[in-house]
Amino acid sequence: MSFADNLQSIRKEKQLSQEELAEKIGVSRQAISKWEQGSGYPETEKLLILSHELNVSLDYLMLGETGNAISEKPFSQNIIAPTGKITIKSFDGKSIVNCYKVFASQVMFKARSDEPQYWLIGVNNGAFWGEKSIVLGWYADEEKIKKEMDAIGEDIKKGIPAYELKYASKVKNKLLRVKIDEE
Repeated sequence: MSFADNLQSIRKEKQLSQEELAEKIGVSRQAISKWEQGSGYPETEKLLILSHELNVSLDYLMLGETGNAISEKPFSQNIIAPTGKITIKSFDGKSIVNCYKVFASQVMFKARSDEPQYWLIGVNNGAFWGEKSIVLGWYADEEKIKKEMDAIGEDIKKGIPAYELKYASKVKNKLLRVKIDEE
């Protein structure tokens, strides 16, 4: 089955309308409709959020590979900034995000040895379309992501308005996979 067929099938299986799924991932209902018709694909960031929200692996979502659905609850942690926001620069330096919420989770696809195991997501209130999520960083192991979350939490408690990632892995994109950059 194609991505479009898989997305529609999984969404219906989870008893979600296009509108409900769109709201969960921060896009319009029309975007979901377009993806399900096969006339477009989501950005990588939205694919990750889709797999997380639908509780399936990226392989399962994209390729329909059986046996890859997530059956147990992976590591996940949330921090909500009580002061409203904390500013965090993304792993690639291309985005600076005013986050009101930061969450960490195990990646939703079966990671290979040269791929990160965890990801850090920042959430802010978009100007027009509600919440916007962005990948802030990728992490090789659970210990590093927990250290990052603890450090962000400490800075929020201290009232520090900006945070720079300390434990994120350097990565490079290769097709639909993110690889740890050893250089």
